[in-house]
Amino acid sequence: MSGESLGSVRRAFAPWTDPDAKPFVCFKGVTKRFGPVMAVDAVSLDIFEREFFSLLGPSGCGKTTLLRMLAGFETANTGYIFLDGVNISEVPPHRRPVNMMFQSYALFPHMTVEQNIAFGLRQESGVSKAAMADRTAEMLKLVQLEGYGKRRPNQLSGGQQQRVALARSLAKRPKVLLLDEPLGALDKKLREETQFELMDLQMDLGLTFIIVTHDQEEAMTVSDRIAVMNEGRLVQVATPGEIYEQPKTRYVADFLGSINLFDGTLASRNGAAAVVETGAAGPLHVLIDEGTELAGSATIGVRPEKISIGFDRPNGAGRLNTVKGEIWDIAYYGDLSTYHVKLSSGTIVKVTVTNTTRLVERPIGWDDEVWLAWPPEAGILIAE
Repeated sequence: MSGESLGSVRRAFAPWTDPDAKPFVCFKGVTKRFGPVMAVDAVSLDIFEREFFSLLGPSGCGKTTLLRMLAGFETANTGYIFLDGVNISEVPPHRRPVNMMFQSYALFPHMTVEQNIAFGLRQESGVSKAAMADRTAEMLKLVQLEGYGKRRPNQLSGGQQQRVALARSLAKRPKVLLLDEPLGALDKKLREETQFELMDLQMDLGLTFIIVTHDQEEAMTVSDRIAVMNEGRLVQVATPGEIYEQPKTRYVADFLGSINLFDGTLASRNGAAAVVETGAAGPLHVLIDEGTELAGSATIGVRPEKISIGFDRPNGAGRLNTVKGEIWDIAYYGDLSTYHVKLSSGTIVKVTVTNTTRLVERPIGWDDEVWLAWPPEAGILIAE
């Protein structure tokens, strides 16, 4: 996974950069406790209209609770929730202009696909049978299930059931669609295909999507922005590329993708150029923002794909960080290979390379001695 392949901005859509833009969904100091457990801890967060926004974090971090409070299924102990400028904190779930799609899909097994999609519409007053049939047909076309309306859920594949659940969630035309681990039950290939379908659907409809996931690649793929959560708190909110390339904390750096972390102390600094003395890999050169205060201890992070590997020490070694090690493990993934390289300090460094051409020279194998190298700008200074 790289910030370039999975984190780039999908479109020219960045209202969060405009100081005059008004948020569409706004959490203000929201707290939720379950007995002695603090599930959500004083969260303030702005989400903009037409944004595809991800709440990302491990199990128990509070992301689903935050989503359920927006849906009205849980009530905040303190704080307020606004949607399109209206305080909805006390509005019952059925009166909120949101809808939620669950991981389990929650389809009614005794109903047909058409009946499942129309279920929410039947609860609304003033919707005629003709309008209901038109909307159902529209949703079936939207999710590419025309011709499946008379089937029951057990006659559908997992991916088709997921589409029915999505169509049902969209049938009432909510202002915000909430997705709670919506692709978790799908196999890897179908999950990846559906991610792009969700992105296209969200852009075509012009709706605000908020997705809860613990899958980092899923969040990186679909999102305009990501909120990384841990222990009920927001740790960092930014675009996928910013979070991957510029993590603000050690937790974010380590949680999102793979990273090599080198702890050390500041040895010298000249403007943006700094040298950090590490016990694992010796002195490492890193470029930092000139306005960044750096004193004492420091941690340097390097993504595995930013490191080159070879049998010979690279030319221009004076301009690179170089370190020698021994191949400890190898994993071949077809398009990629990952090497675990053991340094003389005992530290294992992970290196990922793209298998772009057929190997014509001696391939790297177990127990080989190799040189690793990366430029100073590939390092990430991690403050916390």
